[in-house]
Amino acid sequence: MTYVDGRAEPSWDWATMTGGLGALVEVIWLKLSGLCFHAVGLFIALSGWALMESTSRRIASGPIKWGSWYVARLVRLYPMYWVAHLVYLLSPFVARLEPVDGRIILSLLGLRFVDIGRNFHYLNAAWWYFSLILQLVLIFPLLFWAARRLGPGKFLLAAASFGFLCRYLLLVVYPQHGFWSLGGLGLCRLPEFALGMALGMWHGRSPERTERFFLGGAGLAAGILLYPFALQLYANIHTYVFVDFATGVCCMLVVLGVAGLVVRSVVATKILCLLGAYSYGIFLVHQPYVIWVGMRIREQPLWMFLIITLAVLATTSLWGIALEKATNAAVRRVGGILRGRTTAAS
Repeated sequence: MTYVDGRAEPSWDWATMTGGLGALVEVIWLKLSGLCFHAVGLFIALSGWALMESTSRRIASGPIKWGSWYVARLVRLYPMYWVAHLVYLLSPFVARLEPVDGRIILSLLGLRFVDIGRNFHYLNAAWWYFSLILQLVLIFPLLFWAARRLGPGKFLLAAASFGFLCRYLLLVVYPQHGFWSLGGLGLCRLPEFALGMALGMWHGRSPERTERFFLGGAGLAAGILLYPFALQLYANIHTYVFVDFATGVCCMLVVLGVAGLVVRSVVATKILCLLGAYSYGIFLVHQPYVIWVGMRIREQPLWMFLIITLAVLATTSLWGIALEKATNAAVRRVGGILRGRTTAAS
């Protein structure tokens, strides 16, 4: 504090400014990190979008053999999921918050909704998403048929309404464990998945228009404006029925809008495309490492915490990419050997 003409005036120095900036960054970090779980809705929607477009391209060349389609999807999902279990069991620097016991069998099968209170978040809490995707893949042929028959708009309305009804029954009418509405029952996340499927159909019909909305700035502006209203849906149990869908949509609008800005940088685009291509492997292995490190740096200053966090995220991303590449290569080799034996036998 300094005095000018007998009056006390605040004295601004680097320490004061740095402290204020640090406090501001900490508040922003806490607020934004508290929204990270909304990305689940984004990934559900993108999963529906990708499956819809890939399956539509495949059916354009002839009827789909759904048995072969299921095999391809399960081969895509399970090997890396099993590798993630093996890595968890063997890695020295992972958070082990629960003992390894008989529940690991259900975890390996992906049936984490069995005895949901004990198994849903067992070993690695992020793995609950695997059981959700497994259920959505199981019913996808029916959803695909309905979407093509009804068209994207009517399909989205019907599927979202059914999903909201399931959530309402489990949250309000016959209250059950919250894990069921989170994704233990896949139908409770049907609104986001159906939105992705509808977007896949709209994108297939008019790719330029769809990409202009999501990547050109309009989607980003809509997401930022709508996000505060979506957060208000946490107010009570009745509006909570719609909160996962609303926050997931807003998160998707913001992320895709930011992606539209990032594509102007060639280097950033290549990095994000690489992360996106191997996001499944990163998702499956990252959390135990991040928790292990996080428990040891909680007392660090914010700037050091952020630096370490970025380094850990980069390291675990590279680790996840390497594991998924190796797993995919091994699966291709085994598949080639099995096809060769089948051909020789015939």
